[in-house]
Amino acid sequence: MTRASRQPHQNSHAAIHPCYWPSRCSLGLLRGLARLPASWQPRIGRLLGRLAQALIGRRRHIVRRNLELCFPDLTARERQHLLTAHFEAAGISLLEMANAWSGNLAALDAELEVQGGAHLDAAHRHPEGVLLLGGHFLCMEIVGALFARRFPVDVVYQRQNHPVFDEAERAGRRRHFQALIEQHQIRKVVRRLREGHAIWLAADQDQGQRGAVFAPFFGVQAATLTSPLRLARLTGATILLIDMWRNSAGRRWTVRFRPLTASDPEGFPSGDLEADARRLNASIEAAVREHPEQYLWLHRRFKTRPPGAADVY
Repeated sequence: MTRASRQPHQNSHAAIHPCYWPSRCSLGLLRGLARLPASWQPRIGRLLGRLAQALIGRRRHIVRRNLELCFPDLTARERQHLLTAHFEAAGISLLEMANAWSGNLAALDAELEVQGGAHLDAAHRHPEGVLLLGGHFLCMEIVGALFARRFPVDVVYQRQNHPVFDEAERAGRRRHFQALIEQHQIRKVVRRLREGHAIWLAADQDQGQRGAVFAPFFGVQAATLTSPLRLARLTGATILLIDMWRNSAGRRWTVRFRPLTASDPEGFPSGDLEADARRLNASIEAAVREHPEQYLWLHRRFKTRPPGAADVY
């Protein structure tokens, strides 16, 4: 029995508690906006993003600090332009999320370009399973929903603190993925890999020092989870990187599957956790640099600091 099934009272409480009605109204508004003509949605999303940029000062500060740390060579004006572009991209992602969770995606199938699908097909033929490792890109909800229609995949997720959003996220993702696996359910991940499944795990968020090593990300020491590396060593699963981005028109997307290193994909993981974490972070960083405004800079990626290092936020 999963944690979600053990706690039905939480979702029923969220359904009636008056404090949650603003959240439900916000989700309802997003679903309504997602029904508008597709050509309108990127423009509406950009407006939502600019509104958030103006109103949510704490998150604006986090984005600004992340950009200062990761792009020190940019001028202040260039970073401000990137910050605004990021909030606009985040606004668009809200409508993409509403579309993804609606489950009515047939009209969008043709809008997803798949690069490197042959790598995933080949990996699926191995009995040890496939670990898809990547970063938190803003379009991940819509792209994940679309590629899961073509490639059966499980997804590892972290519970949201807000019960209304957690309920909506899990219900939306269940429409598309074979299984939802909470991040603490390691035994389930191992079992599914050994059964030959593909599992998508975004491996780039700061979840504290426990179970992590410090490795550079954009030149900044970042707490990097070692669980994906240990899982791959334990199960023998094939590791593929998964990158995704929204194309300039705002209604087409690309997902790319690639080996961690084209020259020696079998050399990872090596067993040296710090070296492997450096390679993984460098590969995610390379993908982020292609479309930097579309990465989740709203997250405090560097909140856990090495011993003696000062807080950067």
